[in-house]
Amino acid sequence: MTYQEKKSIVSLISTIIIFGSYCLYMYPQYPEGGLESMEIFRYWGSFVLILMLVSIVAHIMISIIFNIVFRITTGEKEPTFMDELDKLIDLKATRNSFVVFILGFLLAMASLVIDQPSQVMFMVLVISGFFSDVTGSVTKLYHYRKGV
Repeated sequence: MTYQEKKSIVSLISTIIIFGSYCLYMYPQYPEGGLESMEIFRYWGSFVLILMLVSIVAHIMISIIFNIVFRITTGEKEPTFMDELDKLIDLKATRNSFVVFILGFLLAMASLVIDQPSQVMFMVLVISGFFSDVTGSVTKLYHYRKGV
């Protein structure tokens, strides 16, 4: 298994664990108020902002730990350059990730058009962001295994 495949697997697993554990942490803090109270908007705003910060910091730490463990176990350094294949795979993963997020964004906006509560819009946005990240990792793993 190549470095890129291992990195994609670690990224996929860490994304699932970070998102799942954060949601389990935030679920009990969900406010009890009415459907459109300010507490609900404050909750979702903090949910999204803190999730982004936690996710970025956790991914950086996991990447550093992965590189240390990879170097210790294999004795190899991480590749310092991207060839054309790496760039092409990265572009395809970014495209697929972007498409998933845009579809989720459109679905979130559609939920407002059909008079769903604003919580539905926030949930769809958060979940589409999660699936977007998962789609990018899975696309990279697929193309590194099967080719372009």
